[in-house]
Amino acid sequence: MSRRVKKRITSLSYSINGFYRRISTRPSAIALSAIAIAVAIFLFGGGLYNVVRRPLPSAYVELPGGGRFIFLYPQLSEQFITDSIIAMILYSLGIIGAIAMYQSTKYVYKPRQAYLMFMIGVIFLIISYIFLEVTIQIKLGK
Repeated sequence: MSRRVKKRITSLSYSINGFYRRISTRPSAIALSAIAIAVAIFLFGGGLYNVVRRPLPSAYVELPGGGRFIFLYPQLSEQFITDSIIAMILYSLGIIGAIAMYQSTKYVYKPRQAYLMFMIGVIFLIISYIFLEVTIQIKLGK
């Protein structure tokens, strides 16, 4: 019994050591691309501005008929944190759409699934683009 246990422990430590070596020497392409996409979304969404300037999360505006919260700063020169969050969510939605469109090319022998994935990707990309344009128009005051 003790030989069996020793054998399992040594083989377990060998497999864990191999797993650690494989992870520590070369990260996978998927992990590297996910990190690069996350950094790009963070930078494009205005995350660096939020870190440096520390803007307000949102604002309460007093109007003659009552007050309301605004989540998008009405000028292009400044932004709220919610501006960045909205932009990052919309960029992520666009990236997910582009990835879905790319993944649809892998289903050559399943045309229905390929078409469905492609259409989902196109819809996500179009929704992301439209909402980004709407937010820019709101910030411009049009």
